[in-house]
Amino acid sequence: FNYFANGIATRLNRGMPDLFRIELKTSAGSVENIRRIEAGEADFAIAYSGDLWLARRGALAGDPKKYRNVHALAFLYGAPAHLAVPAESVVKKVTDLEGHSLAIGPAGSGAATAAGRYFAALGLKDKISLESIGYNLAAQALLAGKVDAMWIVAGYPNASITQLAAKRPVRLIDLWTPETEERLKQRYPFYTAVTIPAGTYIGQDRDIASFQDAAIWVAGGQVPKNLVRKALEEIFSPEGLAYMVKVKKTARQMSLAGGLKGVVIPLHAGAREFWRSKGVVQAR
Repeated sequence: FNYFANGIATRLNRGMPDLFRIELKTSAGSVENIRRIEAGEADFAIAYSGDLWLARRGALAGDPKKYRNVHALAFLYGAPAHLAVPAESVVKKVTDLEGHSLAIGPAGSGAATAAGRYFAALGLKDKISLESIGYNLAAQALLAGKVDAMWIVAGYPNASITQLAAKRPVRLIDLWTPETEERLKQRYPFYTAVTIPAGTYIGQDRDIASFQDAAIWVAGGQVPKNLVRKALEEIFSPEGLAYMVKVKKTARQMSLAGGLKGVVIPLHAGAREFWRSKGVVQAR
């Protein structure tokens, strides 16, 4: 999220200083971002499609509130789940995690939320010690043997796993099987299958079957539609897209044709105008 937020803010602030003076704020991640947008504490944010889908329906864990002030602007990138263990670990498949510790990202983050959903769907949530640790600290903890595995939901290659693999051999565990697909899809239809290709990380000699969420650029309903449209015109211009790829290679997934991929909540009025002008229609 940080790379994309910084890239978008920098591009808009520099390209349209008369219209934008975007100030970056840190947060715990996707769910907190949704809450800040809803409360009017932020104008723009990035959140996962799954969290947006649940928030709209009042179905976030322990939170029956229906979030109706959060509107989609565009798809940014797919975020696959990663489950990494030391190469010599006895954990060979997901069910082997029973009785072990797993770092899942900061509390309130999209990664931690996805972990809760995934392991609950498999009946493993209460059989694993889930540790709310951020990615970099999780990699350090795994390196030091303080946790048995780490969980990340992010575009690949992820820097924390890349750096960890350079210091200690690691393995990725398959997360998507016919059984997990059936169980997850029943509860969370926004997740889709994805492959993390062999060679993505040091020592990864085969494709890894996983699932992914989509990172979506969102805005509050209070943001004027002309500003939203101008922002989209700038970021999704050929120059804007090229700039975003320089900021983060994962931005290669951004395009006009795929601009509404993974969008499962209503568009902001300004976004609706922009995408309609490009001939892109939101799937129902």
